[in-house]
This record gives sequence, C-alpha cells and structure tokens, in this order.
Amino acid sequence: MASTLLRFGRDPRHLGGAIGVTAVLHTWSQNLGQHVHVHRVVTGGALAPDGTRWIPARPTFLFPVRALAKVFRARYLAGLQRAFDRGALRCTDGLAALAAPTAFTAWLTSSATRRGSSTANRRLLEPSTCLPISGVTPTAWPSPTIGVDEFLRRFLLHIVPTRFVRIRPFGLLANRRRRAMLAQCRRLLAHQPPPPAPTESVRDLMFRLTGIDIERCPVCQHGLLRRLEVLPPVPTSWDTS
Repeated sequence: MASTLLRFGRDPRHLGGAIGVTAVLHTWSQNLGQHVHVHRVVTGGALAPDGTRWIPARPTFLFPVRALAKVFRARYLAGLQRAFDRGALRCTDGLAALAAPTAFTAWLTSSATRRGSSTANRRLLEPSTCLPISGVTPTAWPSPTIGVDEFLRRFLLHIVPTRFVRIRPFGLLANRRRRAMLAQCRRLLAHQPPPPAPTESVRDLMFRLTGIDIERCPVCQHGLLRRLEVLPPVPTSWDTS
C-alpha cells in the first residue's frame, strides 16, 4: 500500500512530488483476537521533485479513494499471482482447493471485482470468557474476565517474528534520507525544528514510569546501591554440588 501511495503522490494529476508515509501494524481486535491490519499516517502534501517548494494537498481529500483502491487491489493481486507462480504460497486446510493454478487464477479474477464489506461480526461472548471492549458501556457486556490460558493464547498471537518491525516509514520519511528531507520541508513551510529531546538516565526513566528508585536499597529505603563488581555467568560445565 505504501508504494501505491508514493506512486499517487508522484503523479502530477494529484500532487507531483514526494510524500511521507508512516505505516503502523496492528494485529489485535478489541478483545485481543487476531485482526491483522495496517494504519498509515500520510503527509498533507508533497515535496516537489527539485526540492524547491512544498505542494499542499487539497483541503477536502488527499487522493481519490476509488482510484487508489483500484490501483492497490490490482497491484496486490498481481503480487499474489507472482508469489503463487514461484511456489511461495501454501494453500492448506480450507484453502487447499486453491492449490491448482486454474482455481487460484479464478479466485484472483473474482477478487479483482469484489467489494469489501464494512459490517462488523456479532460477538458471542460468555460471561467468563470476555475482555473489556472500548466504546461499549460496562452494562452492555458481561463481566470482563478471561482465563489465564486463553489470555496467554490470545497474547501470543501478536508476537511478531524476530526483526519484523511494527512501525515503518516510507517516502521522504524513510530512514536513509529523513533528516535532510524534513529539514528542507521545515524551511519551505517556515517551521522551526523541534527542540532536542532531553537525555534521561535509566534511573530517572524507571522512576518516572514506575515511581521506583532502582538505585535505592529495597530493604532500608535510605542508602543507594553501588555496583562494585560484575560477576561473569557460571559455566554450565562446573560441578556446583
């Protein structure tokens, strides 16, 4: 989706410059169920290709939503087809019928003209297996309790693989050129750079977040702890009996 947004931003019919996109991956629903979706924050304008001016977006909308959806759907389905052709997709269980190339192509064809639905599923929750749901009055739902095993199961659904980031910038906000791009945008918009963030020690950070002084003696609550020596880990081969 980010590449589609960047493509629309470069198109002279819309903005004709480089936009910035911040994508945030969410994997949960209101009751901690698995609901994978991405939120994106997009700049309200673009930096001209020569970097000499800021191109503001329309006050009513950024891009035409139907055109954006059409292009994104086509590119997404084309990517699925390429992944299928090189054997990178696994069609198992309920999707086993799509393993045949003709069936997969037919499914893609039908998906190209399908429109999504915004209707929400009805939630059937028993009093002992539900979680708090934001935006709903407490009297409308049973007691917000859940078993420990079920809570852990739902929680583990949202642990992403190693080195898989949840927040990723694109366009003029991309890491490799963000500093220079933002500085130029601020000059063109006559905005002052934000003040540098104050440095904060680990002790001050923990005290601000938890109210606990990690360097104070937990017994007498008066003296301060001081590190005298760092003990290396004991090798597992040592016999400590």
